[in-house]
Amino acid sequence: MACSFKTGFSVSGSCDCFFNNTNKGFSVRSSVGALNITALTPNEFLGKSLDVPNQIGLSHWNVKTPKPVSINAQASICVSKAQRWWEKTLKPNMLEIHSAKELVDSLLNAGDKLVIIDFYSPGCGGCRTLHPKICQLADSNPDAIFLKVNYEELKAMCHALRIHVLPFFRFYRGAEGKLCSFSCTNATIKKFKDALGKYGTDRCSLGPAKGLDESELLALASIGQLSRNQSLDYPKKDRLENFVLSGVDLSSNFDNNLGLKESNELLMA
Repeated sequence: MACSFKTGFSVSGSCDCFFNNTNKGFSVRSSVGALNITALTPNEFLGKSLDVPNQIGLSHWNVKTPKPVSINAQASICVSKAQRWWEKTLKPNMLEIHSAKELVDSLLNAGDKLVIIDFYSPGCGGCRTLHPKICQLADSNPDAIFLKVNYEELKAMCHALRIHVLPFFRFYRGAEGKLCSFSCTNATIKKFKDALGKYGTDRCSLGPAKGLDESELLALASIGQLSRNQSLDYPKKDRLENFVLSGVDLSSNFDNNLGLKESNELLMA
């Protein structure tokens, strides 16, 4: 309820209006305070406008201000970063690769374990559809190592390794080096399972892990993905040394012999 007077003063909110018989006054009590108007009779108010000049009568107004109310509020904001599809359901034996050196070192340090390199792209629909099944296979094969390579992040390295179709997989083991490589989709997942069954059995590998082929190491060195000093630390040191110390233009050798061209289109399933 709102009680308004002609003086321009108004009381808004819930209020009670009643006459005070003791002093013949009119009282207004609301949720925001109390107003008492004295020296008025009921007949002087009912049905009539109450005129109170601005310069007089103010002493008859008794305004009680409400007590201050203290409100304690606590708010907490929790912002969580949503996982991207290639980050979901990863298993402990699935590792993300962020550089060519990290890839080479991971292969060399794997010993006799089966290593599977999974080349993918965030914008590849086939990669996204296949991802949950690859995670399931990684979970059921805890002794194998799954290395994930983001094509968009390591495009130069992928070009050097001749990766031109996605999703793409490479299998490595110990001194044998690369066992097989192929592309498969969710519809042809049997190809991946067959390779896992064939090469996933325990086997003894004589000698240190081979990792990438010599030509691939040279290709990575030629585009600056590996330093020349680093390339000498990998297997087949003597033959790599011949290339480096003889002053051969590795970049030219790579383009002519391996046929790497930036114009090759990437095919995504």
